[in-house]
Amino acid sequence: MPLITQLLAVLVFTCLSFAARGEKLRIVTEPWAPYVYEQDGKAMGLDYETTAIVFKRLGIEVQWQFLPWKRCLSMLESGLADGALDIFHSKERDATLLYPAEPLSEVRFVMFYANDRPYPFRTLDELRGLTIGTSPGYLYSKDFSDSTLFTREPAPSHEANFGKLLRGRIDLLITDRRVGQHMLDELKIRDKITENPVVISQQSQFLAVRRNAGMDLLVQRFGAELKRFKLEPGYAELSSRYGAEPAASVPSEKVTAATEKTVEQQESSAQ
Repeated sequence: MPLITQLLAVLVFTCLSFAARGEKLRIVTEPWAPYVYEQDGKAMGLDYETTAIVFKRLGIEVQWQFLPWKRCLSMLESGLADGALDIFHSKERDATLLYPAEPLSEVRFVMFYANDRPYPFRTLDELRGLTIGTSPGYLYSKDFSDSTLFTREPAPSHEANFGKLLRGRIDLLITDRRVGQHMLDELKIRDKITENPVVISQQSQFLAVRRNAGMDLLVQRFGAELKRFKLEPGYAELSSRYGAEPAASVPSEKVTAATEKTVEQQESSAQ
């Protein structure tokens, strides 16, 4: 049997095996609007809907779970989940996770400050003595995490972080640009909070799955179908609906020199 025929046979077997056993691909993710979230009991978001469409085209049924990021990573490590949505690529995880060649979206991390306590800046060196709100379950770049110039203070949720910023309990908070802009509208605080334009770091988000028999072929097929879908009018409409822009590299002059390493959405030791 030719090699290509063998590979296709394995792929078909992998895709059909879930349905044949009455099983679904178990995908975990953390609410991360506007990429993936729940509203009135309905799952939605740019990356969620894109992934759902691609899996439907591949004939794969999916069981979704929305959990804190630490829990997501723990379920991946223990085998209770087959994959994670909107995870950043990490060399440390290459031994256990497979990533498609095509990313789902591009994350750009920036900081936000309260209008009555403005802290515009261009480099991390200007943040001496400040307290910066962070998100639980995230491991930030070494330059950011190891800096002794400022204090990092986690909050249990994005909503809590913005609340702390408004009350003056932190001076700045760091999050993805689109997530932050979504929160400003969701919490109706756009007139009270401002985004600092400096991009601290950037990273692509992926759907990653555990390294199981045949999953490498499924990942390849997912990446190819995702790339095709991104060229269709349906994806353009979806992107427009969620205020997204095509994934592209940020010009180097806009990235803070002191934070060239990207923020990785992973926990060094899952609970």
